[in-house]
Amino acid sequence: MKLFGSSGIRGLANVDVTPELLLDLGRTVGTEYREVVVGRDPRISGPMLAAAFQSGVLSVGGSVCDAGLVSTPTLARGASGYGCGAVITASHNPGEYNGIKLWNPDGMAFTEEQQAAIEERLAARDWTPAAWQETGRATTRGDHVERHLESILRAEGSAELRVVVDCACGATGNVTPYVLREMGCRVTALNAQMDGHFPGRDPEPTEENLTALTRAVQALEADLGIAHDGDGDRMVAVDAKGAFVGGDRLLAIFARERARKGLVVPVDASMAFEDMLPGVPVYRTRVGDVFVAQEIKRRGADFGGEPSGTFIFPDETMCPDGPLAAALLVGLVKETPLKQLVDAAPAYPVVRGSLPFEPARKATLLASVGETMAALAHDVMTLDGWRLSFGDGWALVRFSGTEPRIRVTAEARTVARAKELYDNVYAAVKGVVA
Repeated sequence: MKLFGSSGIRGLANVDVTPELLLDLGRTVGTEYREVVVGRDPRISGPMLAAAFQSGVLSVGGSVCDAGLVSTPTLARGASGYGCGAVITASHNPGEYNGIKLWNPDGMAFTEEQQAAIEERLAARDWTPAAWQETGRATTRGDHVERHLESILRAEGSAELRVVVDCACGATGNVTPYVLREMGCRVTALNAQMDGHFPGRDPEPTEENLTALTRAVQALEADLGIAHDGDGDRMVAVDAKGAFVGGDRLLAIFARERARKGLVVPVDASMAFEDMLPGVPVYRTRVGDVFVAQEIKRRGADFGGEPSGTFIFPDETMCPDGPLAAALLVGLVKETPLKQLVDAAPAYPVVRGSLPFEPARKATLLASVGETMAALAHDVMTLDGWRLSFGDGWALVRFSGTEPRIRVTAEARTVARAKELYDNVYAAVKGVVA
């Protein structure tokens, strides 16, 4: 059974993602990589699952460094010097979910090949318990956050802005507000207490979840609002008027500023990138930050990211780093208001949505949806799901790699056409799933 999705392993805590699973996964990873640094986000099930995973590593003679409660980019940067890193998180999923994501020493997530090797060893239970005197060594290290802060401050200069930061009660509460304050900003922090119940809002930083941030930016007459997800690999924003600026618009802003040798984006990214970056190669990948990171490395590109709000700046790290993205955005906004940056980047109307499916039906649905999509358009790309090209727009249908949902995206040069494409494709998918 395949455990890893496009962003590690995720599921309902203590139902799908259990201590037993994490114990065996720790045995597997410990056998293969020997020295593992482990962190977690604030989810209530985090200590239970982290303890199980660490026990597994130690039981086969591997060593564990406990980094404690840290953001995902903090842990990914901290993997340098170890065999690998592991963070117990479900990223932007609700509090009842949890999971694990594995990181290479260079800060890039485990590739599909690495994940497949882990799954194969796990299925075969290919490990040997260590003798009592050879069980692994457990240590702790408390400077990962400080080192993350220092690295971001080296990458970005000063800025005197009024900024509101919504940390979602997640793992960035001890990173982003402090970084921006050290840069010289006047910072107001929302949901900065690390609380795995996520009492302030849902961890996913969507527009509907950020009403408190919008109101705070307007009330305080701030220059900018920043929002993260639960583990800090995502960043979105709110401009000085309180308008939501999603990951797709920020991706365009960063691409225009950063992409010179090459830009890497997934198949669900806008068709506008080729228009805005003449002469810069645009490479498309499957959805998932690991695929973007792999292609950045392979192509020697200088920037990549996803419309979800994950951005990779390879000069700094191969992990999507929300706090770094926040600092870099502040650096841009100190020169030009965010609204002007948004207006200067070309954009076409996009409609997004999703519908649930029964996981047990996935194999059957894959075949049925594929047949249905092939009948809707002459030009269908199957790099990741089905991207249907219609000349004046496109639609993408793909199965989520992190939850049992089929995602539908459509883009066109007019709102009416984007909605038409979306409605037609969504109805076709719904007809198969129903």
